[in-house]
Amino acid sequence: MWRDLQPIGRHPGSGGYRRYAWTAADTDCRAWFKAQAEARGLAFELDRNGNQWAWLGDPLAGDAVVTGSHLDSVPDGGAFDGPLGVVSSFAALDELRRRGAEFTRPLAITNFGDEEGARFGLACVGSRLAAGQLTVDKAHELRDADGVSLPEAMERAGYDPGTIGPDPERLARIGAFVELHVEQGRALDLSGDPVGIASAIWPHGRWRFDFQGEANHAGTTRLDDRRDPMLTYAATVLAARQQARLAGALATFGKIAVEPNGVNAIPSLVRGWLDSRAADQGTLDTVIAGIEAAAHEHAERDGIDLRITRESFTPVVEFEHALRDELGALLGGAIPVLGTGAGHDAGILSASAPTAMLFVRNPTGISHSPAENAAEDDCVAGVVALADVLEGLACR
Repeated sequence: MWRDLQPIGRHPGSGGYRRYAWTAADTDCRAWFKAQAEARGLAFELDRNGNQWAWLGDPLAGDAVVTGSHLDSVPDGGAFDGPLGVVSSFAALDELRRRGAEFTRPLAITNFGDEEGARFGLACVGSRLAAGQLTVDKAHELRDADGVSLPEAMERAGYDPGTIGPDPERLARIGAFVELHVEQGRALDLSGDPVGIASAIWPHGRWRFDFQGEANHAGTTRLDDRRDPMLTYAATVLAARQQARLAGALATFGKIAVEPNGVNAIPSLVRGWLDSRAADQGTLDTVIAGIEAAAHEHAERDGIDLRITRESFTPVVEFEHALRDELGALLGGAIPVLGTGAGHDAGILSASAPTAMLFVRNPTGISHSPAENAAEDDCVAGVVALADVLEGLACR
């Protein structure tokens, strides 16, 4: 499965993956998923929001055990973020069949669409739509960097955008959702454990800062006569780092757009996107308030007009304790439980169904990068752990 997936959407220069939603690479990943489902005799289904499902047992029976993740990527992302969960789900089913397991509940494997939000700027679009956390109107407003709307992109890829929207009947069939994911940090590496269980997802969000100044000639305009939004942006980046460090949180300006974007031109507009996360809501609120105050202070000093827009937000997700504890018991009890600052489809679905997560050790902690990695032995340990969990939940 890894060999078949490896070339899809891989950039020859960076070695990273560019599997953006509703592109050719995404289409190839979806074809791979469907082929894996059909090769195992599973009933393939595409839901109203473009999420893929592969069913063992009656999809309408209810109380299903569901596993899976996503196949799309961030720009120049790694091979494991998302795909490890999907590949491991199919491999865990193979392992259960090898064991001769007899299923007493329906089992489904999923590929949720547009989890990373790399194309339209909003993470977990497929699961948010299904859970009703993204309205149809807001979904229609989403556009990529070329101005292509989400419905247009879906239609170009051969899907009907007229069906998108909440899918409560489908989500009501889920009795438990377990997502396996490579750890996006080094907690397991430091503890020496190949597999862990998630306790919670930190609250996190994305904010857009628009710094409006005045374009002018870089070679003739006196420094004192400039309204340079790049200076205000740079000061805000430094302020974000300081606020995050003081609070023990995370804050990152990782994306920027500049107009007119000329080497010899003072910018008229600098638009920066902030990603911030913290262990609790109070800490996150404090960090964001500090960054916004600093941005306004510097904007006033520099003669810059500032507008701040919160583009997305996900509150803290505490995975259901009963299901989390059941996973621990099924895996022998001596398994680390850890929180994460990364968002996942399991976090979105937690409002609609009991959800849990397994993490597989990442020896470097690097993620969202071509250097992302996991050892084969640890990946196999993850498959065995997922198989043990699915057997305990779906075969009792």
